[in-house]
Amino acid sequence: MSNIIKAQKGTKDILPNDIEQWQNLELKALEIFTRAGFSEIRTPIFEATELFARGVGDTTDIVNKEMYTFEKSERSLTLRPENTAGVVRAYIENGMHRLASPVKLWYKGPMFRYERPQAGRQRQFHQVGAEMFGIKEPTADAEIILLAVDYLKALGLNDLDVEINSLGCSDCREGFKTALRVVLKPELDIMCPDCQARYEKNPLRILDCKVEVCRRILEKQEVQNVIVSDYICGDCQKHFDELKKYLDALNIKYKRNKLLVRGLDYYNRTVFEIKSNNLGSQNAVCGGGRYDSLVKNLGGEDTPAVGWAMGMERLNSLLEKIESKKMNAYVVSNFSVEALKLVEELRNLGISCDFDMTNKKFGKQLEKASKNADFAFILGEDEIKNSTISVKNLKTSEQKNLSKDEAFKFVKSMKKT
Repeated sequence: MSNIIKAQKGTKDILPNDIEQWQNLELKALEIFTRAGFSEIRTPIFEATELFARGVGDTTDIVNKEMYTFEKSERSLTLRPENTAGVVRAYIENGMHRLASPVKLWYKGPMFRYERPQAGRQRQFHQVGAEMFGIKEPTADAEIILLAVDYLKALGLNDLDVEINSLGCSDCREGFKTALRVVLKPELDIMCPDCQARYEKNPLRILDCKVEVCRRILEKQEVQNVIVSDYICGDCQKHFDELKKYLDALNIKYKRNKLLVRGLDYYNRTVFEIKSNNLGSQNAVCGGGRYDSLVKNLGGEDTPAVGWAMGMERLNSLLEKIESKKMNAYVVSNFSVEALKLVEELRNLGISCDFDMTNKKFGKQLEKASKNADFAFILGEDEIKNSTISVKNLKTSEQKNLSKDEAFKFVKSMKKT
């Protein structure tokens, strides 16, 4: 066993005893999103590196530090670190702008970022997300937030905090950037190397820094005075005020967080995060916002858009463990041919069942049945001779001898949906 090949650092097997939890996340997504008119899209796991450099932004940690990039046939390819850029690329390439607005899409699947693995964060991780194209009005922002809240509540996460902010448009945001540069300039020498680079390229990204020295600088009064000031223009302020009006009407409780900028360069106007207080500690479970320039930046027509993503590992960590469902029936018999035939008949009727392929002793089979199923279908010599089946309720130990049709009807009426 010394030469065993193990899963790579930052990756994790999802084993059968955990898979029902994952399937629950996916089935709830399908149910909630379909009901709201969102259609599933599945994009490739790798894309041209340029897509993420242009789409996500070359000032982000994702592009600068965390992408899995490789060369193939003189082309630079990257495993997707997020999926919005890929969905936008698919939207443009497949002419989806010709569809009636809004175009509503959702996705699920693995993403890849090279960073230090920690609780709830892996190098291969999974996201579920939603994107909406074609609507510039704040009704779209309100619906996309409502969709996220509805999904989280459907999963049983009811104690939620919604934080929102407006980054303004590209024009009014420049005033904010200029004011930040002025007030941060005296502190530039002691900032972390990343924030020193961000200072020139995009000082808003400094607000998202987690390094302690930078956090202390942001807490200084003169910096806070700039942060709490509103630099957004009249149109952006109106958009933000209308969004708050819609959230109020939907009874979605929220608060404004002026430090909220999100970690991607493509956001404008609305940005938001949703935090869950389940299991006694606060965890960010959803992040998103509006990205009205991204479609055009990636070669498409000028198209407003808004969306969000959630980490599925983080969601799973907050949910109570789902107990694995037992099979409906387990065939107990030392007559292998008859047992196999009965198993096939039951499965064709939609009844989940199995049997012992090694033909163990009767008692051992019953023991295995009690661990794996709700009912034992017993086929002994007498049952085969009389064309009957003894059906044993493995929870109550009650046993009935029934005709085959009666046994099938009985278990079908009792089977789990």
